[in-house]
Amino acid sequence: MSPVPFHLVDHPLAQDALVELRDARTPPPAFRAAAHRVSLIVGAEALRDVPTEAETVSTPVGPADGRIVRADIVVVPVLRAGLGMLDSILQIVPRARDGHIGLQRDEATAAASRYYARLPSGLAASIVLLVDPMLATGGSAVAAVDIIKAAGVQSIRMLCVVAAPEGVAAMTAAHPDVHIYCPALDTALNARKFIVPGLGDFGDRLYGTL
Repeated sequence: MSPVPFHLVDHPLAQDALVELRDARTPPPAFRAAAHRVSLIVGAEALRDVPTEAETVSTPVGPADGRIVRADIVVVPVLRAGLGMLDSILQIVPRARDGHIGLQRDEATAAASRYYARLPSGLAASIVLLVDPMLATGGSAVAAVDIIKAAGVQSIRMLCVVAAPEGVAAMTAAHPDVHIYCPALDTALNARKFIVPGLGDFGDRLYGTL
């Protein structure tokens, strides 16, 4: 993989979906559809170099050589916003396993505290995709990676939709071996630790709980 831990997913279709996600006029059903589209593309890009093995199958007219993914891929969304990306990743990797991590951010300090963590067993040789749409301060992402690494995982990739420089810097400092895949690196965080220009609260917009 590239030695650069941040990978900008500059695919035209990802950028098209991102505009719809940013637009304050986008209602929850359209927001969910755009989140699905961008997650498919980011997921595919994050798995561009996933190991494959040769396989020969019989088509209706003869044998065909190809390659299949045998790597154990585990998708771990950070609750609740990460759930908006989970099904999209499972669509492109239907044999993937999944786990869940629940982290609550203190609105005053922006510090993350764990309230739930459930991961599959036997992760030492797995590729774990940590999915969390917004990489803001990086506190939740760093805490989630801490939990995943404590389970013995050696290979972790983070997928998000919008990132702030502060969050990327925090992740790179704490976990330089974790590669981040994201279609947007925004300007900065505001006083409330929200990404600017960002797209607001991803979870609230996804589920219509504004």
